[in-house]
Amino acid sequence: MKLHPMWQEYPALQADLSASLQLMEKSLKLKNKAVEDAILAMIHSGGKLLRPAYQLLFSSFGSDKDHEKAVALAASIEMLHTASLIHDDIVDHADTRRRLPTIRATFGNDVAVYAGDYLFVCCFKLMADYASSMKSLQMNSRSMEKILSGELGQMSKRYDVDVTVADYLENISGKTAELFALSCFIGAYESGASLRFANQAKEIGQSIGLAFQIMDDILDYSQAADHLGKPVLEDVRQGVYSLPLLMTLKTDRARLLPLLAKKEMMTDADTQAVYQLVQNGQGLIEAQTLAAKYTDNALQAIKKLPETQDQSKAYLYRITEQILGRTN
Repeated sequence: MKLHPMWQEYPALQADLSASLQLMEKSLKLKNKAVEDAILAMIHSGGKLLRPAYQLLFSSFGSDKDHEKAVALAASIEMLHTASLIHDDIVDHADTRRRLPTIRATFGNDVAVYAGDYLFVCCFKLMADYASSMKSLQMNSRSMEKILSGELGQMSKRYDVDVTVADYLENISGKTAELFALSCFIGAYESGASLRFANQAKEIGQSIGLAFQIMDDILDYSQAADHLGKPVLEDVRQGVYSLPLLMTLKTDRARLLPLLAKKEMMTDADTQAVYQLVQNGQGLIEAQTLAAKYTDNALQAIKKLPETQDQSKAYLYRITEQILGRTN
C-alpha cells in the first residue's frame, strides 16, 4: 500500500497509517461496486494523511496504549476528511482532485452526495465502536457543525470584495482548522490524557490548521495546477477570495475591482491578471507573515509538551515544520 513519500522517514507511523487505510477499505461495503471503487481510488490517491497522523502521534501522550483503537480512530478521522472533500467537489463543481477525476465528475452530483454521506456514516460507526467516551462523539459532531459553519460562512461571502481578514480566518477556522484540532484532541483524549492536555493538543491543531490553509491559499498564487492537482485560481472565478487576494485588495483595489466584478464570467486572461497583481504586490508576503505566526504558535506549544519514549514529540515538531514550510 503506497503512502505519500514524506512518511518514509517515520516507519512506525507509516505502518500505522497503512493499517488505518486498510481498515477504511474493510469498512466500505457498498452494493454499487463502481462507486465503492471510486471512493477507494480517492482514499489511495496520494493524500498526505496529515489529520490521522496527528491523531496517532498525540495518542502516544496518554497512559492508554490501545494500538487498535488509535488506528481505528485515525481511520475515522480520514473518513470524515474524505467525505468533506467529496462534498466540497460538488459545491465547487470540481472535475479533478489530486490529479484524478472527482467522484462527481465521474458519477454525477447525486452519487457523489451519497458517497460522501456514506463515509460520514462509516466515520461515526468506527467512532462509536472504539471511542471510550461520549466526549469524543460530542467533539466529533460539534466539529462537523463547525466545519459546515465555515463552509456556509465562505459561501455567504462569495463575490464580496469587502470580506475582511477576520471573516476569512473565521471561515477557515471551521473549514480547515477544526479537523486538525479534532484530530489532535481525539488522539490525546482517547489515549487517557487529561482533558486539560487534550485541550492543549486541540489548540495546537487549530494553529496548525490555520497555518496550513493559509499556506494552501498562498500556493494557489505560486504553483501551477499540475503541481497542486487542482485548478489554480478556480476559487477566484467562484467568488472565494483567499488571504493573498484580500491583502492585495487593500493596496491595489482600483485594478482588481474591475476584474473581480466579472464574477463567473472571468476569462483565463482575467484570472491571470489577478494572479500577476497578487504576485507583484505585498499580498503574498503579508499572508506568509500571518502563516508564520500561526506556525510559530504551534511549534512553541509543541516544544512545551512532555517527552515521550517513542519520539512522538520530536516527530510532531519535525512534521509540523515540514508541512508548514512546504512549497507544494
